[in-house]
Amino acid sequence: MTIHPIVVYGEPVLHRAADRVTEFDDELRTLVADMFETLAASNGVGLAAPQIGVGKQIFVYDAEDDVAQVRRRGVFINPVLVGSKVPDGRPDPDDESEGCLSVPVLDFPLKRSEKVTINGKDENGETISLVVEGWFARIMQHEYDHLQGTLYVDRLQDKWKRRWKREQKAEGYNVPGVSWLPGTDPDPFGHGEDDEED
Repeated sequence: MTIHPIVVYGEPVLHRAADRVTEFDDELRTLVADMFETLAASNGVGLAAPQIGVGKQIFVYDAEDDVAQVRRRGVFINPVLVGSKVPDGRPDPDDESEGCLSVPVLDFPLKRSEKVTINGKDENGETISLVVEGWFARIMQHEYDHLQGTLYVDRLQDKWKRRWKREQKAEGYNVPGVSWLPGTDPDPFGHGEDDEED
């Protein structure tokens, strides 16, 4: 398995819809295994193929589902997602903030559907389905958006959108060719820093 660099906002593959997967073969299974390896090294909860520069409709996830009280780990290929109505109002910065491996360091509040149904295929072409709520539903929406060429910062409300634009310019997240390598480059979100200090 191989850990891939994660590309950063501004890379064209992140900003266009991904292509459907048509071949469920060993090459696909290797890619999915690499994505799981990259996700683990990144300390993230989800990773979409465009984030490693591959414009295909694939995302992997590995995270706690607090509502169902189980840990979920899996892959969705060519997914279709249907969500409940996004609640009105302003997002709560404490409870509704998101971050993204392709927007290192930053996080912003964003309203999402509380419940989603997602259907797709696994790496062997088998049909899979999930109905999830709460934070795990947020993960599914975030990764699904990546396959549509949308990042969470593209959905921010006006106040947070203005702040994002300032931060985007300050961090240089507006040009192609920027990436970071999980497990090699410093973790941009500071995961594990406490462990290192001990």
